Amino acid sequence: MPMFSHSDHIREIESVSLGASTGRDEQVVKSWLRCIEQHRLDPTQACEAYILPDGELRAHRQQSEELIAIARSGLENLFRQVAGQNYVLLLSDRKGVTVEFLGDPLFDNNLRKAGLYLGSEWSEARAGTCAVGACLEAGEALTIHQTDHFDNTHTPLSCTAAPVYDTSGDLAAVLDISLLSSPIRKTSQNLALHLVAATVRRIELANLMAQTRDEWVLRFARSPEFLDVDPEAAISIDGSGRIIGMTHGGAKILARSVGLDWRQPDGLIGQPIARFFDMEIDDLPDLTRRRPTQDRLVFARDGNALFAHAIEPHHKVQAPVLAREQIPVSLRGLSGGDPQMAALQAKAAKLAGKPLPILLQGETGTGKEYLAKAIHDGAAVKGKFVAINCAAIPEQLIESELFGHLPGAFTGASAKGRKGLIEEADGGTLFLDEIGDMPLSLQSRFLRVLAEREVLPVGAARPKPVNLRVISASHRDLGLLVREGRFREDLYYRLNAATLSIPPLRERRDFDWLLETVVARHRPVGEGLAVSPAALLALRAHGWPGNIRELDNVIAVAAALCQDGVIEPGDLPETLTSAAAVAVRLDDASAGPAALKAMLGACGWNISETARRMGVDRSTIHRQIKRYGLTALN
Repeated sequence: MPMFSHSDHIREIESVSLGASTGRDEQVVKSWLRCIEQHRLDPTQACEAYILPDGELRAHRQQSEELIAIARSGLENLFRQVAGQNYVLLLSDRKGVTVEFLGDPLFDNNLRKAGLYLGSEWSEARAGTCAVGACLEAGEALTIHQTDHFDNTHTPLSCTAAPVYDTSGDLAAVLDISLLSSPIRKTSQNLALHLVAATVRRIELANLMAQTRDEWVLRFARSPEFLDVDPEAAISIDGSGRIIGMTHGGAKILARSVGLDWRQPDGLIGQPIARFFDMEIDDLPDLTRRRPTQDRLVFARDGNALFAHAIEPHHKVQAPVLAREQIPVSLRGLSGGDPQMAALQAKAAKLAGKPLPILLQGETGTGKEYLAKAIHDGAAVKGKFVAINCAAIPEQLIESELFGHLPGAFTGASAKGRKGLIEEADGGTLFLDEIGDMPLSLQSRFLRVLAEREVLPVGAARPKPVNLRVISASHRDLGLLVREGRFREDLYYRLNAATLSIPPLRERRDFDWLLETVVARHRPVGEGLAVSPAALLALRAHGWPGNIRELDNVIAVAAALCQDGVIEPGDLPETLTSAAAVAVRLDDASAGPAALKAMLGACGWNISETARRMGVDRSTIHRQIKRYGLTALN
């Protein structure tokens, strides 16, 4: 690249803003355009490096304290690799503020002046096009070399950066390696790009291992020789087989396997491992070091083959074991032997007698209110169980519904006043369904109820003491709402002293028991009500997006339509009878592939669930997938 004057540099940026082409990398051009169009920066105005005051820097470092501790070893190792080459290492947080720094102390003054120093802010809005800022925007490793920088002040620098993602798939930090001066050619920084990306990969892996010591970790490599010593990616998996963490490389493997975008990690976290790989949680022990490395091969749903190394939990988490008679009667009737529900019942039984707030998580229709009432009944308290759906009450009425009001407290208020639902639950349990829909304006008031154990009715001057247990529920990810600023973090941690996750109906192994329970509920007194084998096949094959509530509605309608007390396929919705038609013989060469593909799709490519619904064993499903060459993408 020829030497440019400052005026040449400014003219090039201006021409790019007008749509002219240039030989710059695509990420550089995109950053220049953001600087002009979004950040309203002027390339003719110099922007000196900015160093945060000590107090602000201290706050940024405290927020990144855990990440700094985990990353420090990787940073020091990288610094040793480039010793004597005048490189400076910067670890910046997601705001672009340098929270850790490694450089030659002999050049401190020059580094500080250039902004390559602790406390410097390299966000794109502050500094223009730079490696840290562009990396935060693009989410990918890149080099911003000399006149790639937007601001003339920074054109002597050559900076290479890579993003550090947290275990949830969110961009948490940026690792940057920079030079005050460097060779003219940008390719001179290719090795720096490789080194910083490799260091970030190891930092993410160390972070994942630290965050999930009590869960399974599955590490991947394309070569068996490097699998156990320097893996390329990793994911963590809980005891029920769901993804709970990942490195950036792990996120890309998961997303690619089912055709998703790794930039939307919410579609990956919480999903069963069987959705992405031809395996189940029970297969993980076969991927430990007990087997030769070359034999530990797994297949992603897109057909990609990877060598895998499973690391067992440091402390195996055992489901709480309680004898049936130790579980309150109210909780015993919630399942018919499903393992996930059995563990949930045992945990709920231990919590029932303790006044801890409980958060219930689960899809719509899974029975969160039934569980809340069962916990209340199991606690054997004198007070009432009071339920309120935060999504069903108009926002302008929620405050008076919850807190009550004095006579004439507001226009339209009852002349006698009204006791609020919180006060109604005094001595008992307040159940807040869809807590994620509670307006922010009320969240702070409700936080006070939990903290102070008192309620202030609308229009009152003095609060009233209350003693109650709060059970809340949501089908939404409250953690995500907190990160988006739509739910108070302090209230979130007050509500989920304990969290109980209810499995969706499609994952429960006690479907036949649940079905019989629902049928019995709708069986007329003194009459019979049964399900024919053909209708049973249709009910088993359905995916049940509405869960138990949907099942209850289907049986209620079928009971009203059926003849002679027997539910036939014709009494069921068309969506269910079409699902039953899918369950044909798998060895039918004309219909088998389509039927199997449809059922796999309905089950999220969960092999065990597909086998259960089709009435065959897992090996048959595996064999037919290979026979027909099926993948999640074809």
